[in-house]
Parts: sequence; structure tokens; C-alpha cells
Amino acid sequence: MSTHTPERHEFKAEVKQVLDIVVHSLYTDKEIFVRELISNASDATEKLRHTQLSEKDIFDADLDLEIQVTSDEEAGTITIQDFGIGMTHGELIENLGTIAHSGSKAFLNALKAGGERNENLIGQFGVGFYSVFMVADSVKVYTRTWQLEGECLCWSSNGDGSYEIEQVEGERRGTRIVFTLKDEYKDFSKKDTLEGIIKRYSSFVQFPIKVDGDEFKTVQALWLKGKDDITDEEYKAFYKFQANAFDDPRFWLHFAADAPISINTLLFAPTENMEGFGFGRMEPGVALYCRKVLIDSDPKGLLPDWLRFLRGVVDSADLPLNISRESMQDSALIQKLNKVITKRFLKALEEKAKNEPEVFNDFWKSFGIFLKEGVTTDFTHRDQLLKLLRYESSYTEVGSTTSFSDYLSRAPEGQKEIYYLYGASRSAIETGPYFEAFKARNVEVLYLYEPIDEFVMNHARAFEEKSFISADADGIDLEAIAPETDTDKEDALAADAVEGLCAFIKEKLGKDVSEVAASDRLVGSPAMIVNGDKMMTTQMRKMMKAMQQQQPGGDASAMGAEPPVKLQINPRHMLVKNLANLRGSDEALAGLIIEQLLDNARVAAGLLEDPSAMIQRNYKILEQLSSK
Repeated sequence: MSTHTPERHEFKAEVKQVLDIVVHSLYTDKEIFVRELISNASDATEKLRHTQLSEKDIFDADLDLEIQVTSDEEAGTITIQDFGIGMTHGELIENLGTIAHSGSKAFLNALKAGGERNENLIGQFGVGFYSVFMVADSVKVYTRTWQLEGECLCWSSNGDGSYEIEQVEGERRGTRIVFTLKDEYKDFSKKDTLEGIIKRYSSFVQFPIKVDGDEFKTVQALWLKGKDDITDEEYKAFYKFQANAFDDPRFWLHFAADAPISINTLLFAPTENMEGFGFGRMEPGVALYCRKVLIDSDPKGLLPDWLRFLRGVVDSADLPLNISRESMQDSALIQKLNKVITKRFLKALEEKAKNEPEVFNDFWKSFGIFLKEGVTTDFTHRDQLLKLLRYESSYTEVGSTTSFSDYLSRAPEGQKEIYYLYGASRSAIETGPYFEAFKARNVEVLYLYEPIDEFVMNHARAFEEKSFISADADGIDLEAIAPETDTDKEDALAADAVEGLCAFIKEKLGKDVSEVAASDRLVGSPAMIVNGDKMMTTQMRKMMKAMQQQQPGGDASAMGAEPPVKLQINPRHMLVKNLANLRGSDEALAGLIIEQLLDNARVAAGLLEDPSAMIQRNYKILEQLSSK
């Protein structure tokens, strides 16, 4: 009860302006007031704990350091009380009557002047406190300083531009904020609602929180603890809480850095890739905190989009916040955080691949697709990402993969390119015509199975100055790298016969081919289609054609026509040699076989979409051959 006449004070002009901004436009989520008041209570309690280290005489010394939240749903009131450091008369005016001059900041300056630093003491009491006026008709702040010689005070205001301070009796040490909710915000006084807000924003407050007498389960801010002080089980439990997950994490990265920015980071790689199960695009799961208080559960730009599968926490005491904790003031700082965290995670993956290859390989099987996406979209980290990519190759066992570095370590001297082939499966690649020359010369080829793989090669272009080249490209000189190991070859057609046959094939196929030439790259197949553009694979051509067909306007039939291709024939293959003889004895049948040869090559290249004409032609050939 008050026994003194209240003192009336006018808010300073800047405080009136801030109050108006806070109430009408600063915060998008009204529930933020709970976070701000609990954060302030935590700051005040931390200051008391720090004071206890140097001061012996503390008022109410037996009080537990905890935060109590009580509500009366019927009356529409909420009380948030701490047993922290409390405030004197002068501090009430300084902290609640003057904007951006909080006691927490003054306390931090005092510590710095003494050569100490305790970032846990930083608060935004002078601004965050005013968020309560978004939802409250009237606010009372009861407080009693920690000093033995102190007084019990009550600060009160309805946010109309003035406040009163009066002496009261019977207050414990600390601060008790009591406010009556506006009618439209009465739901905030429900216990379940309060607990939900506290869980979202204040789960990591380091002091116990009680809600209507029941202890709220807070979680330790593991990211601020030393790694040696945390068990694997604690890490796993934290992951499940923070990520709302049921699986265990594959592994985690826990690190602190002071330069170029002070951060504490705890990242988790999940066990399951939910995108791979068809559940849609994963949402980013790394939250941004400032001194254990949630700033943003989905901060834009904190990590590159291809790392959206990560879960965890980034906490920085250096965040220059707006007067609202909801918005970042400096986007350049977010970019700096992005760069530091991404590089550290990629470095951790490199170490995992080197020291725990089985763990990394399991991770790659589930999340390698994200790293590939990074190569195609993130130039800044492309070089680091390329070191982590893994593919099957003609040198690996089925299901086993190799890195680009290992590939190059096995390459013959003089090989200046990294060869790859795209196909639906390993068997499809190894039975196709493009692999024959590489197999005969024992030159390693990487196997690509996913559509994004060719875009990876096209965007990366090279690794350690070795260009990525599709093995179906024209102009590849394998003889310069390694001689053909298969010496049991059929005699080839004579040069003049080859020249005449190529001209005959070109005449018969007309505009379907741009060029017909002999090839020494074919071993067991009679013909193949090659690409003049080393970076433009047949699969990419097929995708581009499909995209053109979807373009509005134009002649659909023209766009759907097969573009001319470059056809190469094998002068050592019996079919080709027989064809050279047949063109003189049965030109019509030779023409049908040539058309079939082209379509077979299109099938091998993945370019033939409609096989109906090829099938009918095949029947005609069989019919003519069967009648002979």
C-alpha cells in the first residue's frame, strides 16, 4: 500500500515518440512483449548474480534466482517478477523515463571501464519494456533495489505521455511488473498461451521460470557451453528440442569465433532428407539469437539456401539491433555471418570426409543433392563444395564413390580433362557406345545419374584447372592419353571406302545430320552421335528442347523436330563394312539400315522420344532380309 503522494513525471519527447512507434508499428507480433519482459528479468537477475560476487550485503539474500509469471484470465492481468538487482528511484527515471539509456547498458559500460566484459548483462530494457503498451491499458512496475538501504517503489503509467512514481511497502528484492490487458488481447493471460510464447522465445533463459506456480521446462543454451562439458546425449536431446525432430542427428558442429564477428554456433545435420521422401521443400532451420534471446526463427540470408537442411542455433552478442529485436539493422553483418558459418561447416565436412569417411559417405547419400545445388548457385563457396562432391566411376565398385581429387591422382600423365557420362544407371552407361573407347584405354570416367549433375559440371567447368568434359563430346583425343589396350580388332575399311560410305550416309540422311565421319573411339558399336560443344551434353540438349517446346507461340511442330546431329561410324564394325558393300548391291535396303543406324544412335544418346517410326522401319528391314 502506498503511504506517500505520487510524483508525476512527463516522458521526455523522444520517449513519447517511441511509445507511439511501439504501440502502432514497431512490432509485427504482439506476443513479443513476453519475450522482452522475460529477457529484461533475466538481465536483471544476471546482474544480481554478478553483484553477489563482489558484494556481501545483499537485501533478501535468501531469495532464489528465478522468474515468476502469473496470470489471471478472468481479470485479464499478467505479472512478471524477478528477484534480480532491482532499481532505485533514480534508476527508475533513467531506465523507464529515458529512451536508449537502460540500466543494463550503463552497467556494461561500468564493467568495461573496469577491464571486464560480461555480454550476458547486455539488455535493451529501455526499449523492449515499452512493448508491453501494445497490449496493456495500464502498467505498474514494483521494484526494490538489492542495497540494504533502499526503498520500495512503484512506477505506473498508461502510456499516455506521463508516469508516476510513489513509495510502497512490502516489496521483495527485484522487479515485479503488473499490467492489465486490453480487451482484444485478453487471450494472452491464458496459461497455455503464455507457455507457448515462452517456449518459442525464451526456452534458453538461464534462470528457472515458473508459470502460475508450475516450473516451466527451460533448456540449457548448449551453444554457450564448452564442448568438453556436453555429452552426446545432451547434444541429441537439444537437437530434438530445437528442431522439433524425432530422429537423432548424423553429426553436429559446435564452435565459437571472435573474428571477424563474435558468434557461438551449434549446427546439426539431420538423419533424414525429408525432401527426398517427397515432403516438399525443407524450410531453413537455423535460428538467430542474441544472448540467448530469439531474434528470428527464420532469418533471411543467414545461411545460403542450399544449406536449408541444417538445424541449430547461431548466437551473436555483436548484433546491432534496431530498436526492435525483430529486425536487423545491418544486412552486411548477416552476410558476414553467412560467410563465416558456411566456410566453417564446409571445413567440418572436409574433415569428416578425411577422418570419418563412412560417416561422410552416409551423409552424402542423403544430402549430397544439396551440395550439388550449392555448386550451381553459390560461386563464393564453389571451390570448397567441389572438393566434397562424390560420384561412382569406372574405377569404383557399384555403390562406392570417388572424389575429383582421387580421380586426378589416378589419371595418366598428360590427361588434362575430367571425363564423365550421364545415364539412367551404371549398366546403361557401361553398355553404351560412349564408354567403349575409355574402357579400351583404361581411362577413368565418372558416372552421373541425376539431372542436376550435368548442371554441376557445366557451372563448375573445371577442378584444379582440369576441365569437365562429357565423354560423348566430339574432338576427344584419347590416343594422346593412353593407347588402346584391346589389340584383337577387326580390320577396318580402307580410307577411300570409309570416305565414300560417309558421303553416302550423309546423302541419305540429309538434314538429319550435320556431318558424318569415321571414329577410332568406337569399339563394339557401329555408330554414335557426338556433341560439337564439349559442355553441351546430349542430355542437356534434350532438356533444352523440352523447354523450347513449352515456350508460348511459334511453330510447335518445328520446335519439336529433331535438330541435326554429328554422326560417327566405326569402320572396324562388321555392320559398317557390310553396309559399304550393300550400298552398291541394294541401295534401298542400305538406306533403310542407315536410317535405323541413326535412330539406334539417337536411342543410345537419349535423344529419341518417339520410337514408332523406328519400329516400323525395323520391321521393313527384317521383312526384306527374311525374303533373301
